[in-house]
Amino acid sequence: MKLKKMFLMVGSFCLLLMLFQASGAFAESKVIKLKFANYYPPFAAQSKICEEFIAEFEKRTNGRVEVKYFPGGSLLKAPAMIKGIENGIVDIGLSHVVYTPGRFPVMEACELPIGYPTGWVANMIMGDFYNEFKPKEWDSTMPLWLCANNPALLPSKKPIRTLEDFKGQVIRAPGRSGEVIAALGGVPAPTKITETYDALAKGVVEGSFTAGETVKTFRLGEVVKYVTQCWNIGTSYPFYVAMNKRSYDRLPADIQAILIELSGEFRMKYALMSNSEDFLGESFGKSHGVEYIELTKEESDKWTQAVQPVIENYVKDMVAKGFAESEVRGWIKYLKERSSYLLDKQIKYNIKSVTGPPEVR
Repeated sequence: MKLKKMFLMVGSFCLLLMLFQASGAFAESKVIKLKFANYYPPFAAQSKICEEFIAEFEKRTNGRVEVKYFPGGSLLKAPAMIKGIENGIVDIGLSHVVYTPGRFPVMEACELPIGYPTGWVANMIMGDFYNEFKPKEWDSTMPLWLCANNPALLPSKKPIRTLEDFKGQVIRAPGRSGEVIAALGGVPAPTKITETYDALAKGVVEGSFTAGETVKTFRLGEVVKYVTQCWNIGTSYPFYVAMNKRSYDRLPADIQAILIELSGEFRMKYALMSNSEDFLGESFGKSHGVEYIELTKEESDKWTQAVQPVIENYVKDMVAKGFAESEVRGWIKYLKERSSYLLDKQIKYNIKSVTGPPEVR
């Protein structure tokens, strides 16, 4: 009889143990498997730094987390990334907000022609803006870090030194950057960056409003002869590395803490990496005989004034969507002031850039 009771007790304990395991009570003892998707090709610096992030995350969690990486749009293309994150197709993904116009209306303020002077400033300001205003449009995800491309320059087949030189020029410029080109007197074309090389080679477009690093990464230096340094009105796309909210909430607290700390570190690393890519673009361009054009102070002021309607149109659009005008103008004021603040920091840290005032060159 006692033996029977003992077997019953052992059996009950085993059953309870199985139930606890099934309910996730010992989830921390299991390997947590995640998926990370990125549309950049595997060889791109932006893709390599994601690989570094994954390796470090797995290392710091002592193998309790395994991340399968899907670069080059192999699992999700850039426009589908945010939906893929929200729907759990991937746990973590990298893309930028311009691929889904209207999905992040507040964050789109960051792509206005504020005139971010350098890649480092553009990258850092995106996270600062998010942390300052916490737009509700991100509530369905867990942003790990916000970043950017470097300020848009003008690789072109013909020299663009003045506003008058824009007349009749068809320039690759999708989204809000197209409004900037139109305000300058050019004709915007929503050509995909992956198709820009061929469009330039065939004469479909005469230039591209894009970051200086694309002169190398997309080999535009082979089909253009000039790059105009128009960082004073250069737009920058807000990029994101975001996580599925449910995936994040399911992580044990200690792993969440590791992830947040690591994301903060890689926000800084990504900013430095992105900033440095412009040097490679410039070197590649000059090796192919590309001339880099600096705007005069007078011309720079003209361009800055010419793009102001783009900013005003954004304000009107957001007011029409129900936002208070004072709130919208507050975002823009913050971006301008923060840009100046970050430039001072960059000068202090002695971080050099291809663009910006002489102090950072």
